[in-house]
Amino acid sequence: MSTALKELLNLLDLEQIENDIFRGRSPQDRQQRVFGGQVAGQALVAAGRTVPVDRPVHSLHAYFLRPGDPLVPIVYTVDRVRDGRSFTTRRVAAIQHGKAIFTLSASFQRLERGPEHQSAMPEVPDPETLATSEERLLPLFGEKFAEEFSRRRPFDVRHATPLTWEAAKDPSLITPESKVWLRVDGELPDDPLLHVCLMTYASDMTLLDTVLLNHGLAWGDQRTMGASLDHAMWFHRPFRADDWLLYAQETPFAGGSRGLARGQVFTRTGDLVVSVMQEGLVRVTDRD
Repeated sequence: MSTALKELLNLLDLEQIENDIFRGRSPQDRQQRVFGGQVAGQALVAAGRTVPVDRPVHSLHAYFLRPGDPLVPIVYTVDRVRDGRSFTTRRVAAIQHGKAIFTLSASFQRLERGPEHQSAMPEVPDPETLATSEERLLPLFGEKFAEEFSRRRPFDVRHATPLTWEAAKDPSLITPESKVWLRVDGELPDDPLLHVCLMTYASDMTLLDTVLLNHGLAWGDQRTMGASLDHAMWFHRPFRADDWLLYAQETPFAGGSRGLARGQVFTRTGDLVVSVMQEGLVRVTDRD
Protein backbone atom coordinates (compact mmCIF):
# COMPACT_ATOMS: atom_id res chain seq x y z
CA MET A 1 0.00 0.00 0.00
CA SER A 2 1.41 3.38 -1.02
CA THR A 3 2.05 6.14 1.49
CA ALA A 4 -0.52 8.35 -0.29
CA LEU A 5 -3.21 5.67 0.04
CA LYS A 6 -2.43 5.13 3.73
CA GLU A 7 -2.83 8.87 4.26
CA LEU A 8 -6.16 8.91 2.41
CA LEU A 9 -7.50 5.99 4.46
CA ASN A 10 -6.53 7.89 7.61
CA LEU A 11 -8.35 10.97 6.32
CA LEU A 12 -11.51 8.93 5.74
CA ASP A 13 -11.38 7.42 9.25
CA LEU A 14 -13.31 10.27 10.88
CA GLU A 15 -13.26 10.96 14.60
CA GLN A 16 -16.71 10.78 16.21
CA ILE A 17 -16.98 13.61 18.73
CA GLU A 18 -20.72 13.33 19.55
CA ASN A 19 -23.84 11.56 18.32
CA ASP A 20 -24.02 12.29 14.56
CA ILE A 21 -21.08 14.71 14.73
CA PHE A 22 -17.70 13.81 13.23
CA ARG A 23 -14.40 15.56 12.71
CA GLY A 24 -12.01 15.19 9.80
CA ARG A 25 -8.67 16.65 8.87
CA SER A 26 -6.86 17.50 5.63
CA PRO A 27 -3.33 16.91 4.34
CA GLN A 28 -1.03 19.68 5.48
CA ASP A 29 0.75 19.87 2.14
CA ARG A 30 -2.21 21.60 0.46
CA GLN A 31 -1.75 25.32 0.89
CA GLN A 32 -4.73 26.81 -0.94
CA ARG A 33 -7.91 24.82 -0.38
CA VAL A 34 -9.15 21.36 0.51
CA PHE A 35 -9.64 19.00 -2.44
CA GLY A 36 -13.37 18.67 -3.13
CA GLY A 37 -13.27 14.89 -3.47
CA GLN A 38 -11.86 14.64 0.04
CA VAL A 39 -14.75 16.62 1.55
CA ALA A 40 -17.31 14.59 -0.42
CA GLY A 41 -15.71 11.31 0.64
CA GLN A 42 -15.53 12.31 4.29
CA ALA A 43 -19.14 13.53 4.27
CA LEU A 44 -20.27 10.18 2.84
CA VAL A 45 -18.31 8.38 5.57
CA ALA A 46 -20.15 10.47 8.19
CA ALA A 47 -23.54 9.70 6.63
CA GLY A 48 -22.77 6.01 6.19
CA ARG A 49 -21.76 5.54 9.81
CA THR A 50 -25.31 6.40 10.88
CA VAL A 51 -26.94 3.85 8.55
CA PRO A 52 -27.30 0.04 8.98
CA VAL A 53 -24.68 -1.87 7.00
CA ASP A 54 -27.38 -3.77 5.06
CA ARG A 55 -28.43 -0.51 3.34
CA PRO A 56 -25.70 0.56 0.90
CA VAL A 57 -25.69 4.07 -0.53
CA HIS A 58 -27.33 4.37 -3.93
CA SER A 59 -27.08 8.12 -4.59
CA LEU A 60 -25.64 11.39 -3.35
CA HIS A 61 -26.16 15.01 -4.31
CA ALA A 62 -23.78 17.68 -3.06
CA TYR A 63 -22.94 21.37 -3.30
CA PHE A 64 -19.53 22.96 -2.79
CA LEU A 65 -20.28 26.25 -1.02
CA ARG A 66 -16.94 27.69 0.12
CA PRO A 67 -13.27 26.75 -0.25
CA GLY A 68 -12.12 24.48 2.55
CA ASP A 69 -9.23 25.56 4.77
CA PRO A 70 -6.66 22.72 4.92
CA LEU A 71 -5.12 24.07 8.12
CA VAL A 72 -8.15 23.51 10.39
CA PRO A 73 -10.39 20.47 11.03
CA ILE A 74 -13.73 20.01 9.26
CA VAL A 75 -16.75 19.21 11.42
CA TYR A 76 -19.44 17.04 9.81
CA THR A 77 -22.96 17.14 11.26
CA VAL A 78 -25.42 14.46 10.17
CA ASP A 79 -29.18 15.03 10.03
CA ARG A 80 -31.18 11.77 10.14
CA VAL A 81 -33.85 12.90 7.70
CA ARG A 82 -35.71 9.62 7.30
CA ASP A 83 -35.49 5.94 8.17
CA GLY A 84 -38.08 4.11 6.06
CA ARG A 85 -38.75 0.45 5.41
CA SER A 86 -36.67 0.45 2.22
CA PHE A 87 -34.83 3.77 2.09
CA THR A 88 -32.76 5.80 4.53
CA THR A 89 -31.94 9.47 3.91
CA ARG A 90 -29.17 11.51 5.48
CA ARG A 91 -28.14 15.14 5.12
CA VAL A 92 -24.60 16.24 6.02
CA ALA A 93 -23.12 19.70 6.49
CA ALA A 94 -19.36 20.26 6.54
CA ILE A 95 -18.51 23.18 8.82
CA GLN A 96 -15.38 25.34 9.11
CA HIS A 97 -15.00 28.68 10.88
CA GLY A 98 -18.68 28.49 11.86
CA LYS A 99 -19.93 28.30 8.25
CA ALA A 100 -20.99 25.50 5.93
CA ILE A 101 -18.42 24.84 3.21
CA PHE A 102 -20.22 21.80 1.73
CA THR A 103 -23.58 20.05 1.95
CA LEU A 104 -24.49 16.52 0.94
CA SER A 105 -27.72 14.53 0.77
CA ALA A 106 -27.36 10.77 0.48
CA SER A 107 -29.90 8.00 0.07
CA PHE A 108 -29.38 4.40 1.16
CA GLN A 109 -31.53 1.41 0.15
CA ARG A 110 -31.89 -2.17 1.27
CA LEU A 111 -31.07 -4.61 -1.53
CA GLU A 112 -34.00 -5.42 -3.81
CA ARG A 113 -34.58 -7.14 -7.17
CA GLY A 114 -35.94 -5.48 -10.30
CA PRO A 115 -35.54 -5.10 -14.09
CA GLU A 116 -31.98 -4.51 -15.25
CA HIS A 117 -30.21 -2.86 -18.21
CA GLN A 118 -27.10 -0.73 -18.67
CA SER A 119 -25.03 1.24 -21.17
CA ALA A 120 -22.31 -0.62 -23.00
CA MET A 121 -18.72 -0.15 -21.88
CA PRO A 122 -16.63 1.78 -24.43
CA GLU A 123 -13.70 0.05 -26.08
CA VAL A 124 -10.34 1.17 -24.69
CA PRO A 125 -6.87 -0.38 -24.38
CA ASP A 126 -6.17 -2.47 -21.30
CA PRO A 127 -4.69 -0.44 -18.42
CA GLU A 128 -1.45 -2.44 -18.38
CA THR A 129 -0.73 -1.30 -21.95
CA LEU A 130 -1.02 2.40 -21.05
CA ALA A 131 1.65 4.68 -19.67
CA THR A 132 1.50 5.67 -16.02
CA SER A 133 0.77 9.25 -15.01
CA GLU A 134 4.44 9.77 -14.20
CA GLU A 135 5.48 8.54 -17.65
CA ARG A 136 2.95 10.83 -19.37
CA LEU A 137 3.94 13.89 -17.32
CA LEU A 138 7.69 13.39 -17.63
CA PRO A 139 8.13 14.93 -21.12
CA LEU A 140 5.73 17.76 -20.27
CA PHE A 141 7.05 18.95 -16.91
CA GLY A 142 10.24 17.09 -16.14
CA GLU A 143 11.21 14.34 -13.73
CA LYS A 144 10.79 16.19 -10.43
CA PHE A 145 7.22 17.38 -11.07
CA ALA A 146 6.12 14.07 -12.62
CA GLU A 147 7.45 12.05 -9.69
CA GLU A 148 6.00 14.38 -7.06
CA PHE A 149 2.59 14.55 -8.76
CA SER A 150 2.33 10.77 -8.98
CA ARG A 151 3.66 10.19 -5.45
CA ARG A 152 0.95 12.38 -3.91
CA ARG A 153 -1.90 10.57 -5.69
CA PRO A 154 -3.40 7.58 -3.84
CA PHE A 155 -4.69 6.21 -7.16
CA ASP A 156 -2.89 4.65 -10.09
CA VAL A 157 -4.40 6.66 -12.98
CA ARG A 158 -3.80 5.75 -16.63
CA HIS A 159 -5.28 7.85 -19.43
CA ALA A 160 -6.52 6.21 -22.63
CA THR A 161 -7.14 9.71 -24.07
CA PRO A 162 -5.01 12.90 -24.12
CA LEU A 163 -4.10 14.82 -21.00
CA THR A 164 -5.33 18.41 -20.84
CA TRP A 165 -1.72 19.64 -20.97
CA GLU A 166 -1.09 17.58 -24.12
CA ALA A 167 -4.17 18.98 -25.86
CA ALA A 168 -3.21 22.51 -24.83
CA LYS A 169 0.07 22.06 -26.73
CA ASP A 170 -1.42 20.21 -29.71
CA PRO A 171 -4.93 21.33 -30.85
CA SER A 172 -5.33 18.14 -32.90
CA LEU A 173 -5.74 16.28 -29.58
CA ILE A 174 -8.74 18.35 -28.44
CA THR A 175 -11.72 16.10 -27.65
CA PRO A 176 -14.99 16.25 -25.65
CA GLU A 177 -14.30 12.83 -24.12
CA SER A 178 -11.88 11.47 -21.55
CA LYS A 179 -11.36 7.82 -20.68
CA VAL A 180 -9.28 6.96 -17.63
CA TRP A 181 -8.43 3.69 -15.90
CA LEU A 182 -7.94 4.00 -12.15
CA ARG A 183 -7.55 1.96 -9.00
CA VAL A 184 -6.18 2.66 -5.53
CA ASP A 185 -2.47 2.03 -5.13
CA GLY A 186 -2.78 -0.95 -2.76
CA GLU A 187 -5.12 -3.65 -1.44
CA LEU A 188 -8.19 -2.73 0.61
CA PRO A 189 -10.28 -4.50 3.27
CA ASP A 190 -13.76 -5.80 2.42
CA ASP A 191 -15.68 -2.71 3.53
CA PRO A 192 -18.28 -1.66 0.89
CA LEU A 193 -18.66 1.84 2.37
CA LEU A 194 -14.90 2.41 2.13
CA HIS A 195 -14.88 1.46 -1.56
CA VAL A 196 -17.71 3.85 -2.48
CA CYS A 197 -16.13 6.65 -0.44
CA LEU A 198 -12.83 6.15 -2.26
CA MET A 199 -14.63 6.29 -5.62
CA THR A 200 -16.38 9.45 -4.44
CA TYR A 201 -12.93 10.93 -3.80
CA ALA A 202 -11.63 9.79 -7.20
CA SER A 203 -14.68 10.99 -9.12
CA ASP A 204 -13.62 14.60 -8.57
CA MET A 205 -10.03 14.13 -9.76
CA THR A 206 -10.50 14.23 -13.54
CA LEU A 207 -14.14 15.06 -14.31
CA LEU A 208 -13.79 18.82 -14.90
CA ASP A 209 -10.67 18.12 -16.96
CA THR A 210 -13.07 16.94 -19.65
CA VAL A 211 -14.44 20.48 -20.04
CA LEU A 212 -10.92 21.88 -20.41
CA LEU A 213 -9.93 19.11 -22.82
CA ASN A 214 -12.75 20.20 -25.14
CA HIS A 215 -11.23 23.71 -25.45
CA GLY A 216 -7.48 23.14 -25.37
CA LEU A 217 -7.23 24.53 -21.83
CA ALA A 218 -5.33 23.17 -18.84
CA TRP A 219 -4.97 23.87 -15.15
CA GLY A 220 -1.87 25.91 -14.54
CA ASP A 221 -1.83 27.50 -18.00
CA GLN A 222 -1.92 30.96 -16.38
CA ARG A 223 -5.38 31.76 -17.73
CA THR A 224 -7.74 29.01 -16.55
CA MET A 225 -9.24 28.78 -13.08
CA GLY A 226 -12.02 26.55 -11.84
CA ALA A 227 -13.76 24.89 -8.93
CA SER A 228 -16.41 22.23 -8.39
CA LEU A 229 -19.90 23.68 -7.85
CA ASP A 230 -22.06 20.62 -7.40
CA HIS A 231 -21.66 16.86 -7.64
CA ALA A 232 -24.05 13.93 -8.02
CA MET A 233 -23.38 10.20 -8.01
CA TRP A 234 -25.48 7.07 -8.40
CA PHE A 235 -24.08 3.76 -7.20
CA HIS A 236 -25.58 0.92 -9.22
CA ARG A 237 -23.68 -2.21 -8.19
CA PRO A 238 -20.99 -3.21 -5.70
CA PHE A 239 -17.39 -2.80 -6.86
CA ARG A 240 -13.87 -2.70 -5.50
CA ALA A 241 -11.74 0.42 -5.68
CA ASP A 242 -8.58 -1.72 -5.66
CA ASP A 243 -9.57 -3.32 -8.99
CA TRP A 244 -9.21 -1.47 -12.30
CA LEU A 245 -12.19 0.77 -13.03
CA LEU A 246 -12.77 2.62 -16.31
CA TYR A 247 -13.97 6.20 -15.80
CA ALA A 248 -15.53 7.26 -19.13
CA GLN A 249 -16.21 11.01 -19.08
CA GLU A 250 -17.73 13.53 -21.47
CA THR A 251 -18.91 17.14 -21.47
CA PRO A 252 -22.30 17.93 -23.03
CA PHE A 253 -22.26 21.69 -22.35
CA ALA A 254 -20.22 24.70 -21.26
CA GLY A 255 -21.35 28.32 -20.96
CA GLY A 256 -21.73 31.18 -18.54
CA SER A 257 -18.31 30.34 -17.01
CA ARG A 258 -19.66 26.92 -16.05
CA GLY A 259 -19.00 23.51 -17.53
CA LEU A 260 -21.06 20.34 -17.19
CA ALA A 261 -19.39 16.94 -17.19
CA ARG A 262 -20.75 13.45 -16.75
CA GLY A 263 -19.08 10.13 -16.24
CA GLN A 264 -19.73 6.41 -16.13
CA VAL A 265 -17.61 3.96 -14.16
CA PHE A 266 -17.24 0.38 -15.43
CA THR A 267 -15.54 -2.65 -13.98
CA ARG A 268 -13.02 -4.42 -16.15
CA THR A 269 -15.67 -7.03 -17.00
CA GLY A 270 -18.00 -4.33 -18.35
CA ASP A 271 -20.43 -3.81 -15.48
CA LEU A 272 -21.64 -0.22 -15.08
CA VAL A 273 -21.25 0.46 -11.36
CA VAL A 274 -21.38 4.25 -10.92
CA SER A 275 -22.79 7.26 -12.79
CA VAL A 276 -21.52 10.78 -12.06
CA MET A 277 -22.47 14.34 -13.00
CA GLN A 278 -20.76 17.56 -12.01
CA GLU A 279 -21.01 21.23 -12.86
CA GLY A 280 -17.94 23.34 -12.28
CA LEU A 281 -16.80 26.91 -12.49
CA VAL A 282 -14.47 27.41 -15.47
CA ARG A 283 -13.19 30.97 -15.93
CA VAL A 284 -10.73 31.91 -18.65
CA THR A 285 -8.83 35.20 -18.83
CA ASP A 286 -6.59 36.66 -21.52
CA ARG A 287 -2.95 35.75 -21.17
CA ASP A 288 -2.08 39.44 -21.17
